Amino acid sequence: MRRGGVCFVLFILFVCISARIRDPYSILGVHRKADTQEIKKSYKKLAKEWHPDKNPSPDASSKFIEINQAYELLMDPERRRIFDTTGQTEDQPNFRKTYDYSSYGRFDPFDNIFSNFGGNFHFNFKHGDGTNIYMKQSITFKSYQNSIVHLSKKQPYLILFYAVWCVACAHIEPIWKRLNEELEPINFGMATVHAEREVELAKKIGVKTVPYLVMLLDGHPYHYTEPSVSMVSSVDFIRSKFPNRLVQRVTEGNLESFLGGWLDNKVRVLIFGRLDIIRLRYLTVGWEFRERAVIGYVQMDRADTDSIRARYSVSNKVDTLLVFHEDMHTPVASVAMTDLPYPTMRDIIEGNKFLVLPRLSSQSVFDALCPVESVRSRRRLCVVLVTQDDPSHDPSRAALREYAISDQARERDRVRYTYLFREKQVEFMNALTAASGSPLETNHHIVILWRKDQNHLKYEWLEGGWEVEPDKQNASQESLRAAVQRLLHSNEPMPYETVVQELFDEHAQGIVWRIINKLVSVQDYLRDNVTEDDLLPAVSILVTVLFIVAGGYIMSYLVRLEEERVAKSNFTYVDQSGKTTLQPQLRVHELRGETYNGLVRMLKPGCRTLVMLCDSESKSKLMPKFHTACWPYRKNKTLMFAFLNIERASAMEWYKRILVLGLPEPRDLNINPKNTIGTVISLNGHRKYYCLFHAKHPEGAYGHPRSGISGDFMGFSDNESESEASDAEVGDKKKDSISSNRPLLNYYSNILFEEQLLEGLSNWMDRLFEGSTVRYHINYWPDWPGK
Repeated sequence: MRRGGVCFVLFILFVCISARIRDPYSILGVHRKADTQEIKKSYKKLAKEWHPDKNPSPDASSKFIEINQAYELLMDPERRRIFDTTGQTEDQPNFRKTYDYSSYGRFDPFDNIFSNFGGNFHFNFKHGDGTNIYMKQSITFKSYQNSIVHLSKKQPYLILFYAVWCVACAHIEPIWKRLNEELEPINFGMATVHAEREVELAKKIGVKTVPYLVMLLDGHPYHYTEPSVSMVSSVDFIRSKFPNRLVQRVTEGNLESFLGGWLDNKVRVLIFGRLDIIRLRYLTVGWEFRERAVIGYVQMDRADTDSIRARYSVSNKVDTLLVFHEDMHTPVASVAMTDLPYPTMRDIIEGNKFLVLPRLSSQSVFDALCPVESVRSRRRLCVVLVTQDDPSHDPSRAALREYAISDQARERDRVRYTYLFREKQVEFMNALTAASGSPLETNHHIVILWRKDQNHLKYEWLEGGWEVEPDKQNASQESLRAAVQRLLHSNEPMPYETVVQELFDEHAQGIVWRIINKLVSVQDYLRDNVTEDDLLPAVSILVTVLFIVAGGYIMSYLVRLEEERVAKSNFTYVDQSGKTTLQPQLRVHELRGETYNGLVRMLKPGCRTLVMLCDSESKSKLMPKFHTACWPYRKNKTLMFAFLNIERASAMEWYKRILVLGLPEPRDLNINPKNTIGTVISLNGHRKYYCLFHAKHPEGAYGHPRSGISGDFMGFSDNESESEASDAEVGDKKKDSISSNRPLLNYYSNILFEEQLLEGLSNWMDRLFEGSTVRYHINYWPDWPGK
């Protein structure tokens, strides 16, 4: 009864999820080139693990059905071929089967219309072979993302966007057929997209019209930009999009460096040809094996390649392919034919794509050399020599390489000999040395690995290490041979087990190269998608932004120069003991049109400038007083000091303007310059306010702040007669002429000397930094007069 219920549940689940099958390869955990035996093996393991009768998990039933669906798809050659090329299965809801209705002779209304005019003109939209090639190769957006993009990492794809009622699409149909005939045999993927149905894909690629040709390499689309499609221009377009050094030209001058470059962990392939151009099939084979092989092309009819042909006994009547490992004198595989077919080249390189002693330089290399085998009796061993990227370790690697090719190492199907760089695979080595029995110094030691699954492995260290000295080398080789044979032909467990993460990819590009490649991709995209009409506004905006940024940078640079000039204050001081030290010097600048912006307008937040008003006569008397009061603040980087010469007309005009801006109500002022001598202004350029000090100001002597600005002590009056009457207020011992009925005279004596004008400045500066002085806010800093 329970089995009947389970079967019913499985049937319901099969109906519910049959339209949601995912990637069958990832479901079964096999790679795309797995054979039927590997698929069956993985299926049996997973089916046993996820059978609902044995697995209590609530997801066991759906997982079990998914495994069965994936197995059925991959065991059907036709369904597997369709999935590999289009990423689609009959179980997917958006899968569109295409049918050939050519035998029905469909009615074409345009044939009768144009036949009435006695002509043979027609649109050529035949429902047989006419549009059938487009329909057969048609892909969807889902298949593009799930399959085509992944396949383009090893196989270049040519994609044509078309529409049904497109005269130009029908016109280039013979060209597309010929491209199929020429490119499919040399490992090109060919696909078409119905642009009107797959709008999302057309928008993603950047298709604006049909027909539209795109080449896909490693997921990056390259756009065909010629106005018309022809066979020659299409082939030139395809050839131009491959990397420049994908297939290198080899001559006598660079042969040694080419074959001796195997330290990058890649085999070397030499192709001898008679043509002066590199054929497309050589480019495609170079693209497929670019991660494992470096392809070189030798043009045989050149004088600088005759010695290469003679060296390897290559005939100039046929094309020849040679594969080299570490030994540049003897190729490990060769093939010579009048016309090298792509499958033959692929098989030769595929069978010899690893060096005799390859390096574990990435996770993909590790997976290929040390595959997973869960059954102990069939376990595959990976013999790894631990070294460093140092020439002194070359003898150890050379000794293991010789051992690997000797008669003692013939179990190639179950044993692979490799090495690694300890300093580059740090995490991997930390996992192997975590056990208590691991050697303290792992250099020149051999570890034998058995991978049970993707991350779990068992291992054993070879006792005594790997010796290269003549008297000890034979013992090391014998010990290694005995350990390998014992592990291969017995069920003896290995002593240590660990979990490892993915290996560090030593071939990955650095951040600089990734940025450069990204910029190149952006450039290609802009070149293919941006027209001249779109380019002009974009360039205009870019130039404007660059101009603004450059202008801002120049202004900030000039301000910084001014600040550095103002702040540069070092002078030598010799104390009583004779020790010479550098102490800051108080620099006092003149406030004028050239320094106005740096001292006032462009002050940074929190910075202030103290300005003293004087003339040529009083400067010599007031400057020492001002210097003494400001000296304690010489190290304060937020303060600058200056003086304003009131004899300059522009200076008095600017002073009058800021006084007017600080009044509650604007009015006309008449200022006597003599009355302003000794005034000190604290200017906060960022927050736009100033504070005033004057000997006649209540804040200057008694600390009784009051709002507003009084003309009595700031040098101005409301009428001209009063201004003239006060000329004698500050001078050579002249009396203050302000009327005695004003309250201000209650605080001051009638006589004030120039030497006394700055006596209260120190106390006022203390209150200034406490924030207790009156602040006169203004809306803006006025322009310097005459500038």
